[in-house]
Amino acid sequence: MAEDDVTAEQLAAIAAENEESETVNYKPPAQKTLQEIHDLDKDDESLRKYKKALLGSGTCEVDPNMPNVQVTRLTLVCESAPDPLTLDLQGDLEAYKKQSFVLKEGVEYKIKISFKVNREIVSGLKYVQQTFRKGVRIDKSDYMVGSYGPREAEYDFLTSLEEAPKGMLARGTYNIKSKFTDDDKHDHLSWEWNLNIKKDWKD
Repeated sequence: MAEDDVTAEQLAAIAAENEESETVNYKPPAQKTLQEIHDLDKDDESLRKYKKALLGSGTCEVDPNMPNVQVTRLTLVCESAPDPLTLDLQGDLEAYKKQSFVLKEGVEYKIKISFKVNREIVSGLKYVQQTFRKGVRIDKSDYMVGSYGPREAEYDFLTSLEEAPKGMLARGTYNIKSKFTDDDKHDHLSWEWNLNIKKDWKD
């Protein structure tokens, strides 16, 4: 049997195994600007010090035309990979639809998303990933990233440890649709990329 020679029935079975029935009962907090938060309880010295430690002294000086949230990179963190596996998400996103990351079957890896928050606190950031094989969705993962305030340095979010599928049926190309969103359903960035599961890193 050749690689990628998998039937529609097998894909449907994989998709059924990966279906998540649980729903998260989460209600986002009311949105406040950074200035409103700084002005809250300003007479309470201990709270003022705590907020300064948490939020910094004020907003960063940034170009007002820049988006509040910038997603900069996606990296597959895998200790056994011979080369870094990184997508520059500030480059040509269309190009990633035509190329593939190679991942050796069965290896353990994490996905790292690097991003910046420029002006206002953003709450309930979430990374959503849908995986397709031959046009059939076989998996969907939602990762709660959290709430972050503005700062000059980038933030990094790491997913939990994943294991690449293995076996002859698992080998082949997977199309992945990724989205970085938040409580207010702002689509900060959506992109597509491909993962090619192979028997070895270079075969």
